[in-house]
Amino acid sequence: MAFSLDCEELKAYQPNRFPFLMIDVVTEVEPGKYAKGYKNLTNNEWYFPMHFPGAPNMPGALQLEALAQMLTVAITTQEGLKGKVTHALEHTVRFRKEVRPGDQLVIEATINSWRRGVCVGRGVGYTNGEVACEAKMMITIPDILEQYLPK
Repeated sequence: MAFSLDCEELKAYQPNRFPFLMIDVVTEVEPGKYAKGYKNLTNNEWYFPMHFPGAPNMPGALQLEALAQMLTVAITTQEGLKGKVTHALEHTVRFRKEVRPGDQLVIEATINSWRRGVCVGRGVGYTNGEVACEAKMMITIPDILEQYLPK
């Protein structure tokens, strides 16, 4: 069953905090399947003055982080996983257009497989209805994965 998470509820499922929480709201999440939401970008974002003066845009690493955080929400909203720490294993990302002040980065993340504490998924970020970035991601919950590793 799908539900939404406001900016405070989100923190129960996503360990990052300001200034590295790259999601403002989760508009829809179906645990173990997908999560959707957004990040509103204003001139007040800490990275815009440095990246780049006169032509500010959201750094690619932070765009990828936003996609990974949304995938984490799709994972950790599953029963028994609330508050679990996740780690990135592998990401393949493509950047299609700049994400600038005034944009809303709409983020969609989908779980393709979830086994033994390893999630393979996909995230897409949109601005103004166009794909800005997309990534194939592999994320783990170490507490679960370690149970399956050889001793």
